[in-house]
Amino acid sequence: MTEPAEIRIRSARTDDVPRIVALMEPLVVRRILLGKDLVDLYAAVPEFLVATDDADRVIGYGAVHVMWERLGEVRTLGVSEDWLGRGVGHRLLEALELRARELGLAQLFCLTFETAFFGRHGFEEVSENAELVAADVYAELLRSSDEGVAEFLDLARVKPNTLGNTRMLKRL
Repeated sequence: MTEPAEIRIRSARTDDVPRIVALMEPLVVRRILLGKDLVDLYAAVPEFLVATDDADRVIGYGAVHVMWERLGEVRTLGVSEDWLGRGVGHRLLEALELRARELGLAQLFCLTFETAFFGRHGFEEVSENAELVAADVYAELLRSSDEGVAEFLDLARVKPNTLGNTRMLKRL
């Protein structure tokens, strides 16, 4: 796939949040992404990368969130409808994986409807009863108030919020 030269990937800034929200909105309405409160998005700015065009307009976004020592999650990955199919998601995911490696992560989790996209990038579906972490780590993760951790652990309390998404995992 040839990628347009005008796509740039950079760390998100606080002034990117309104555009991220605007790009997320149609996906939230279609129940592809869970909506996030502004306070949570601003707090997560250091986790986000954005894709921009030549004019530095945000055309895509994604975050990597550390869940445990060697485990992270790709969160809130999305691309402007005008830029779909032009390599933006691919470039963002590659950059998020690089950031994950730089953080020392060995596995990346995602919860997604886009199983074909993530599958092309080496993610595999997680079976319902998969033992993803050691028992002692599982016990520690249960203490987390983070909804993403609960989704990773497939806890019953988050099932109504997961919108029928598929849990996927990639070893880096």
